[in-house]
Amino acid sequence: MSSQDAELSTIDGLQPPSTYAPYGAFGAARVPALTIAWHPTLERVGDRALLSMSPGGSPIPLSRLEPDFSPPGSATGEPLGDPHVSRKPIHLLKLENDYIRIDTQGSSTRVVANGTPLEGSRDFSPLDLEAGIVLELANRVVLLLHLDELRQETGEDLGLVGASHGIERVRREIRRLASLDVPVLIRGETGTGKELVAQALHNAGVRRNRPFVAVNMGAIPAALAAAELFGSDRGAFTGAVRSHAGYFGAAEDGTLFLDEVGEIPLDVQASLLRALDVGEVQPLGAARVRETNARIVAATDADLEVKVQSGMFRGPLLHRLASYELVLPPLRQRRDDIGRLFLHFLRVELERFGKTDRIGDHGGKVLPTSFIAALVRHDWPGNVRQLRNVVRQIVLGSHDAGPLDPGPALASLMSSSPTPPGGGAGGQGESSASAAKEPPISLRRKPSEVSEEELLEALRVCDFDVKATAERLGISRTSLYALVEDNPKVRRASDLDREEILRVLRECDGNVELTARRLEVSKVALQRRISELKIA
Repeated sequence: MSSQDAELSTIDGLQPPSTYAPYGAFGAARVPALTIAWHPTLERVGDRALLSMSPGGSPIPLSRLEPDFSPPGSATGEPLGDPHVSRKPIHLLKLENDYIRIDTQGSSTRVVANGTPLEGSRDFSPLDLEAGIVLELANRVVLLLHLDELRQETGEDLGLVGASHGIERVRREIRRLASLDVPVLIRGETGTGKELVAQALHNAGVRRNRPFVAVNMGAIPAALAAAELFGSDRGAFTGAVRSHAGYFGAAEDGTLFLDEVGEIPLDVQASLLRALDVGEVQPLGAARVRETNARIVAATDADLEVKVQSGMFRGPLLHRLASYELVLPPLRQRRDDIGRLFLHFLRVELERFGKTDRIGDHGGKVLPTSFIAALVRHDWPGNVRQLRNVVRQIVLGSHDAGPLDPGPALASLMSSSPTPPGGGAGGQGESSASAAKEPPISLRRKPSEVSEEELLEALRVCDFDVKATAERLGISRTSLYALVEDNPKVRRASDLDREEILRVLRECDGNVELTARRLEVSKVALQRRISELKIA
């Protein structure tokens, strides 16, 4: 093991948590929190209030006057303060079964919860809270009731917008890796900002004043991949009238970011592995190898393990690239950042198209709260990139005078945005996640048409989420459960023992999401198993 690898192993050691983490989290306490997704005073967007709730304890009042909401990293805060929100509070109560009851009796504030008007009281399950409960107050304020970590944000934002525990984890990992000359593999769904994270990793390290070269391997023809990456000498092939340094040469002493690394041709992968192992590249047509000192950061939204099994990707290269894996959370797992991201993109796009006068720090009523709530509830298959495109559509589709018009974007999102898992039990003690009618699937397939490998790939891509996997495969959830039962390759959380869970948790620095991916089970099922085994 190299000294750098040893250093990486040391800093990744898991420290025992000092307190028990509720709701099955491991390594960081997670508690209910309210985050402002929209407010008439736009500078309040993103402010957060952590709620001290215990089963059967005193209810938490929510009104114009309480609780206090603080910006990320700040110890001081202030209440919502909007005059349209009543002084008489709505009450939030944690029940003995860990459900959350929202009681509006006694308050004149109009409340919409997950798209449905709330009158009286309604109970929400732990799954509802895990997914996030979207509250609209008085048609003025949008809040997200969700789980958040007990943490204190420190340091710069590294160019990343957001303050969710998912994006804070990414920042911590960037700071940890910045000055270590080890390859990094960034994994994440399309549109999660992998290149932005690679740039942040470069800017935070000792190579910040050297070149950062980004290459989309999916856009390079296979026949030219070797010459483009490693360079070529004059006369190496027809049309090579002069020597070409290649991307490795352009990134010398800096960072070479290989996006869509899974698209690299097989014959080029062997040369890339040598560059990583011994720091040498062989330009096309050159008699001698050349040394290289470029740091490699790769990214993919593909399942490279499946590619290895099918012979499309070399296993040793995957292991070398993944000296450290940095997994980016999809936008649906950081809903408390959607308000911040929307406002950030709105200001960027308004400035880009010369419409900065359309919104100011006190212009939060320029868009209907129902639209913002739909944004927060949407699942965002295209992630942050899709959100930015929606913002651009709003800016370009609005007239030069008057308020911004969400227009088609509003209708599209309102009709397609699903309620997060569990829309509230309505006092029946039953999660609406199970009671809700399954949404129609546009392309129905017979379960027999789904192969074992396709099933496994879909489960992995969807992080073992039942609803998302069923929709991806075009089958019903009932059919999916039957396929899973019949497939011996699919693991079940109930089969995991304490030792294996603890070992993988330590390897993943206590991150439950990463642990679930490594163990190939759903995050919710893993948290349930952790609770069953009383791992704290």
